[in-house]
Amino acid sequence: MKAVCWQGVHKVGVEEVPDPRLINPRDAIIKVRKAAICGSDVHLYDGYIPTMMRGDILGHEFMGEVIETGPGVTNLSPGDRVVVPFPISCGNCFFCEQELYSLCENSNPNARLAEKFWGHSPCGIFGYSHLLGGYAGGQAEYVRVPFADVGPLKIPDAVSDEQALFLGDILPTGYMAAENCNIKQGDTVAVWGCGPVGLFAIMSAKVLGAARVIGIDRFPERLNLARRAGAETINYEEESTLEALNELTGGLGPDACIDAVGMEAHMHGVQHAYDKVKQAFRMETERPGVVRECIQACRKGGTVSVPGVYGGLADKIPLGAIVNKALTIKSGQTHVQRYMKPLLARIEAGEIDPTMIITHRVGIEEVPDAFQMFRDKQDDCVKVVVNMAS
Repeated sequence: MKAVCWQGVHKVGVEEVPDPRLINPRDAIIKVRKAAICGSDVHLYDGYIPTMMRGDILGHEFMGEVIETGPGVTNLSPGDRVVVPFPISCGNCFFCEQELYSLCENSNPNARLAEKFWGHSPCGIFGYSHLLGGYAGGQAEYVRVPFADVGPLKIPDAVSDEQALFLGDILPTGYMAAENCNIKQGDTVAVWGCGPVGLFAIMSAKVLGAARVIGIDRFPERLNLARRAGAETINYEEESTLEALNELTGGLGPDACIDAVGMEAHMHGVQHAYDKVKQAFRMETERPGVVRECIQACRKGGTVSVPGVYGGLADKIPLGAIVNKALTIKSGQTHVQRYMKPLLARIEAGEIDPTMIITHRVGIEEVPDAFQMFRDKQDDCVKVVVNMAS
């Protein structure tokens, strides 16, 4: 089969690889119909996630058709159209029983390696390094899905492939980011980054009752989409974000701030130059300018929600501001399985239109070029969908 494989920093390619096969009774084989390039894939492309190996199959955002199931999978049948969550979760451990699916105890075979980085291991993730299990990803014609009796969600006929695709990652990620803000009616929420997750965080904050949502970015096409989603906007290249937020909130600051950017933030000034140099020499694994700014901007007693991906160590985090402003910080990989059915219902009801963020559709052979286009924000690119079905 054809698959998109990591070949080194800034190098991905389409390769012929062996078809997957059932290994465990709870496995399923999915024929991928649509996949997507996710913002967190860029961190793999740029070489900031350790333990990638040449030939690793990429992709953790995909949907398709069930081809084969193991004897332990009784809820799916060949021919079912399903969307697959990116966290691989057993459904039975302490964390899964509390619906903390991205913290599954049983799905990362390389847990000891992850424990050395973070103290404890999260779940395994499709196509996202050997640190998180070394699982083959979904930017391929076929994929093996472990614990398929827990993860994949059947898609009703009335919902299209593209409407369902983002239920596996970025729509639940944006929703959980907004939910973590504990939004009350009348709240003001600021969202840094108007890429796919940021846009879904904006939509979700509005759905959850925020009176005002303010989107912060520098690209006109993303700011336009943020306004379409109901946000006021700040172009941080044209004005100071902190000053603008203070003016918009009467000096109080937003009730909640969402960092939908993560480890490769683009900022201005000496601190950003410092982060870029330290990250380039691997003396720091992040460029945490956005999370710093969220902490500084948030009102006293407010919440900072961090769905943006961070992998290791960051310098100059303003702990004093966290303590002295009594801030709450909430983060984590998304517990996708918890949100898929409720968000599917919102899609069916017309409350959220996931397809509004799609700007580019490509075939599998075009994915290497699409990675660079997406990374460099070329051609007004916001979200790339890969059409896999022949």
